[in-house]
Amino acid sequence: MWIYEKKLEYPVRVSKKDPRMAKYIMTQLGGPDGELSAALRYLNQRFTMPTNKAKALLTDIGTEELAHMEMIQTMVYMLTKDADIEEIKESDMGGYYAIRDKAIYPADSTGNPWTAAYIQSIGDVVADLHEDMAAEQKARAVYENLLKLTDDPLLSDALRFLREREVVHFQRFGEALRDVEEYGRSKRYY
Repeated sequence: MWIYEKKLEYPVRVSKKDPRMAKYIMTQLGGPDGELSAALRYLNQRFTMPTNKAKALLTDIGTEELAHMEMIQTMVYMLTKDADIEEIKESDMGGYYAIRDKAIYPADSTGNPWTAAYIQSIGDVVADLHEDMAAEQKARAVYENLLKLTDDPLLSDALRFLREREVVHFQRFGEALRDVEEYGRSKRYY
């Protein structure tokens, strides 16, 4: 059951169109460390978690990643919606435009489409949670790189929000790891 409030988790605004920046940001939609990969990874992994706390945490973070995906899609849309064909060409988005026009599509910043191979899920809960922590750190690093690529203060605000959420998710996965490790050490009576 879903309750969907029709607003973004955090407001997305841009100062001006910038198809070049839209191309860079696309990696957080369809790249290996992007929001789509994270959402699917966590929503798949939750089924093998041995504790309700860990299951709930992966569900919460997985659904939040879907909200982040929506923010990234909004950024790409806002940065490209008023761009003319010359601006598209100058930003090296001609190949993307030829296939998709200005449609939002999960690909990375170099044009590689999203693939399920980006989702890591092995069924060993400790390994999966370590993978999740690493994924959050990689996503944080990408957001830091994106912040260096823009001079738009409005866009930077939303990117900083997303970067900080990666830090919080990393910490929460650390809590889940401690929870499942403690569960593994505890005696269970049947």
